[in-house]
Amino acid sequence: MPNEIEIKLALPENLTEIRRKLREEGFGVSKKRIHEMNVVFDTSGSVLRQGGKLLRLRQVGRSSILTFKGPPKPGKHKSREELETDIPDAPAFEKILSRLGYNPTFRYEKFRTELERTGEQGVVTLDETPIGNFLEIEGAPRWIDRNAKALGFSTRDYITKSYGSLYVDYCAAYGVQPTHMLFKRRGKA
Repeated sequence: MPNEIEIKLALPENLTEIRRKLREEGFGVSKKRIHEMNVVFDTSGSVLRQGGKLLRLRQVGRSSILTFKGPPKPGKHKSREELETDIPDAPAFEKILSRLGYNPTFRYEKFRTELERTGEQGVVTLDETPIGNFLEIEGAPRWIDRNAKALGFSTRDYITKSYGSLYVDYCAAYGVQPTHMLFKRRGKA
């Protein structure tokens, strides 16, 4: 069964330095910066969330991907089962989920740039979110640790929380009522 192993690292607002470090370490852009819109589904009783599971529909451009994530295993890296499949008609699939008792519970968006090093198994993503910028490093545990260290981070910097949990923490820190993690839209002048 496919397993996702990753960490997040908090980044400053200005990404110039981390982009430079990534280039120096041999990482190149494998997928250009793109906007992602994510919808998390659950039952009215939050059965999935209570079990540490996630059901997400992600729209990237004209593509939609359904993801199931199992409960995370304890450790310094976030490790959990991850199953994904392409969904050709996201609106129809949302209706199917609704009929099965799964409704949207949380929406979040980000801009993501994927980077890889030729010949290696693992990926690094630069995520620009409404609550700040993050670097995700996904791969084998040793690969994660080696690259995090090369980029100037230590295991004390590792974040294993989901974006949903980080958003709730952010709202608590700033006295904001949690809703959805979306970029503010500018109105017409």
